[in-house]
Amino acid sequence: MPTDLSPRIKAIQKIIGVAATGEYDLATIDQLVSIMQLQPDGNSMQSKKEAIQKKLGFSGTKIDNIFGVNTTTRLEFFVSSSLPDLPPGASMIVSKKGLDLIIQSEVSGEAAYNLKYKNPTWPKSDSGVTIGIGYDLGFETAAGIQGDWANFLSTADINKLKSVAGLKGLDARDALANNVGGVRSVSIPYEAAKEVFYVNSMPGYARSTKSIYPGVAVLPPDAQAALLSIVYNRGTSLSGNRRMEMKNIVALVSSEDLEGIAAEIRSMKRLWTTPDTRGLVIRREKEAVLVENASFFFNPGDIIIV
Repeated sequence: MPTDLSPRIKAIQKIIGVAATGEYDLATIDQLVSIMQLQPDGNSMQSKKEAIQKKLGFSGTKIDNIFGVNTTTRLEFFVSSSLPDLPPGASMIVSKKGLDLIIQSEVSGEAAYNLKYKNPTWPKSDSGVTIGIGYDLGFETAAGIQGDWANFLSTADINKLKSVAGLKGLDARDALANNVGGVRSVSIPYEAAKEVFYVNSMPGYARSTKSIYPGVAVLPPDAQAALLSIVYNRGTSLSGNRRMEMKNIVALVSSEDLEGIAAEIRSMKRLWTTPDTRGLVIRREKEAVLVENASFFFNPGDIIIV
């Protein structure tokens, strides 16, 4: 039965591509579940509505399955969201989910970090000695290390890290094995690692990502985050056969071809074929999924400007 909300519901239905009935019917609820990438606790209408309200930020008794003015207002914002203007000094608008993927890929989480990553490691391949949340000393200068870590580490520890700055691959492996400059003794608290990741690393790598992928800032936040993840992991070089896919993505970003970008990310898997590089294959697949499912439907709490 039509209600005073019917015109507003019809506008939402038009945006999400279902029949404009003016009611929150099954087709509308199913489409919202799909767009929001939800996994309801069951297949009932009630379960689906609960999942939608949770996604919209309702909690506790506010999750009541009543799609009235409150839920409709939040849905209107969700389906009509456009990317905000970038403030001065910012480069990209990425999803929190995408940044969580970077952290998960680099250190798994706080418990694993404290067990395996609080001291310097060498992730193999072309990496340098790595600290914190994927902070690769092989791609940093002594001045950069000083600037990023001066507020968290002693001068003695920073000097130990500087001793392996710029070393990559086997040189980095050997430096860590031989404890060059005493680098293995440096211990970095998880909170410090997170602060450097969010405050120092992300803005810098966002600038680097934007520099090699002009137009990236108009892509959906999940897609922006996936490309930021790749640059954080692989750097900015576009030269040579091993960087072929990264170079191909330049034109795909300009044309906003999300399917093409996802395909190129999956093609990168050819580079890692040994058991000890399986983690990179998994990471590329997760980045590809982020891109191919990216949309402009989001809540303000879902995005981070870097």
